[in-house]
Amino acid sequence: MSRYLRQTLFPGIGESGQQKLLSAHVVIIGCGATGTVIANHLARAGIGQLTIVDRDFIELNNLQRQLLFDEQDLAEQLPKAIAATRKLRRINSEIKVEGIVTDVNAENIETLIGGADLVMDGTDNFETRYLLNDACIKHNIPWIYTGAVSSYGMSQTIIPSETACLRCLIETMPLPGSSATCDTAGVVGSVVGTVASISTTEAIKLLVGDGEINRGIIYVDLWINSFEQFNNSGPRPNCPTCQQHEFEFLNQNLVSQTVNLCGRNSIQIHPLQKQNLPLADLANQLAKVGQIIAQNEYLIRFSIDSYEITLFLNGRAIIKGTENEAIARSLYARYIGN
Repeated sequence: MSRYLRQTLFPGIGESGQQKLLSAHVVIIGCGATGTVIANHLARAGIGQLTIVDRDFIELNNLQRQLLFDEQDLAEQLPKAIAATRKLRRINSEIKVEGIVTDVNAENIETLIGGADLVMDGTDNFETRYLLNDACIKHNIPWIYTGAVSSYGMSQTIIPSETACLRCLIETMPLPGSSATCDTAGVVGSVVGTVASISTTEAIKLLVGDGEINRGIIYVDLWINSFEQFNNSGPRPNCPTCQQHEFEFLNQNLVSQTVNLCGRNSIQIHPLQKQNLPLADLANQLAKVGQIIAQNEYLIRFSIDSYEITLFLNGRAIIKGTENEAIARSLYARYIGN
């Protein structure tokens, strides 16, 4: 226990609380800005098992705020989940860390969170968050929403049957363009660390069973030195998710197969048919029509005209250079196939 001495000296945790942390399994969905801070804190705190799920790869502009990554990770063109796993294992070799490179969707979310004591939100879009809300409410798993953009951030702790869920507060998913993104508003790296640290502390309190849990929303704006806490009266009586158990996102009624990626001028294409692609063969073919930028066992990245396409093992692709879904689908069909 000497690794965690300073933590166990704190009465709210103690040695008994530390043992609970060491036996806990936390799943982090998304390993970008907030996700890397959460994963870093939880690994150092001694969470016994961490599962890191992320669909994306590392880019230069990530290094401003995504604290687990460095220029070497960028040079190796690694997926975020893999780079994060390597770094966390070097930080704490005594815990189990698993990185999964995949897009979270209605088909895999229940498997990904299976066996978790807690799920942490490190995503950058509401569609995935509503899906996460459905799955966690269905399986009675607490989860913590974390979001940051511009100079402000929010944290909401969601405990099924006890607190309001995401759809209690926002019944309808925000329309595209109706809320700020890192593309339209930018993001200050320090606010990411602040709000993600708040969410991490909430996670520790839940896992050790001590401390005052946030049962509303915590809102922080570092640029104007604002810290506010909004309480709520619990689940909304007519909430379609936590009260009526109509899991519309989980049942794919409200889930699309294309996603605009935050601040990336990019479209993600997720094929209906899941399969492992012959990446080496595809790279040879694509080299004839475009420029191969990176290739490894996880992905191929190549450029064609004014677009950059990253193709992952399961057929998922991120097409950079457009926000037009029709153009993205056309490029996928032309260079990768249906």
